[in-house]
Amino acid sequence: MEQAAEASRAGLRSRRQRIITVARPILQTSVAASAAWLIATELVGHQQPFFAPISAVVTLGLTVGERRRRAVELAIGVAVGIAIADLLVAAIGTGTWQIGVVCGLAMLAATLVGGGPLLALQAGASAVLVATVQPPSGSFDFDRAFDALVGSGTALAVGSLLLPVDPVRLVREGLGPVLDRLATVLDAIADALGHRDAREADRALAAASRVDALYDQLTATLAAAGDAARISLGRRGTLSRLDRYVAAVDEVGLAIENVRTLARGAVRAIALDDSTPPEVIAAIRKLASAVRELGAALEDDGDEERAREAALRAVRLANAVLAETSNLSALHIVGQVRIVAVDLLRASGMSRADAQQAVRGEPAEKLG
Repeated sequence: MEQAAEASRAGLRSRRQRIITVARPILQTSVAASAAWLIATELVGHQQPFFAPISAVVTLGLTVGERRRRAVELAIGVAVGIAIADLLVAAIGTGTWQIGVVCGLAMLAATLVGGGPLLALQAGASAVLVATVQPPSGSFDFDRAFDALVGSGTALAVGSLLLPVDPVRLVREGLGPVLDRLATVLDAIADALGHRDAREADRALAAASRVDALYDQLTATLAAAGDAARISLGRRGTLSRLDRYVAAVDEVGLAIENVRTLARGAVRAIALDDSTPPEVIAAIRKLASAVRELGAALEDDGDEERAREAALRAVRLANAVLAETSNLSALHIVGQVRIVAVDLLRASGMSRADAQQAVRGEPAEKLG
């Protein structure tokens, strides 16, 4: 009974969290659709401006960073679809095969003018609506295309003014999974070297390659956050805070590439049966700690020193190997540890010169 009650509470928490997550976009979309209809009917004077609320809903359905750019594309798609449909329906009428022809030619025309998939799909959808729901009764006019512009513009205004998204939170939520995965990869590299397990090393290298997909999502999120901050009057003050994330994300990208090289070095060291001093393994684990601390360091009142100290501790442990071994595999891994440490120091806000100087100046530290 207790387990069933706990499962029920967990389900309620999950559903409540989903409702909280979708509440803002649902409210924005509902208000935008109503406002678009009101503007098109009362201010513009159109009798049945159904393209206005439709365009508002589709525009707010786009991701935050796409809205400004794609709203224009959406309006163009509607205009192209309506124009093609009006001309063709007037010439060939409506019916089963006519709908196919109208839809296909509208999408083709949208593609030929340089539109992307959204523009082509919207052109096709608009053409179908015109050919079926509201076929032209006379000469072509721009009323429906203008309704689409009203809907898209209204959606952008509502999205900017009514519960606008927090750009910094958007980036923070995107950065967290990248740092977590990168730290996990570093721990996996250390485990593989400690266990002298070639399969573990191969899996760590594969995991390092998979971080790229998360990083690509992060860079897209960062662009979306900047776009959201610029179009929202209430969020423009976050642009300066986003600049810090822009610099950090660039350095995290370099760290990902260098960790991948580190993983390759581990694979090679195990394949050649080269010994790996325990300080090297400890240094890699300290890099993982530095990566985890980096997320907290980028918070508004975060403490960069903890992340920096972890990175520099990794350097000190790695430096202890330099004077005691001529093992090329170990020396290669040490070099990569030092490079990743520079990347993490720079991500925490240090300049390149200061980060490099800090790494060069660190003494050696033996375990125990």
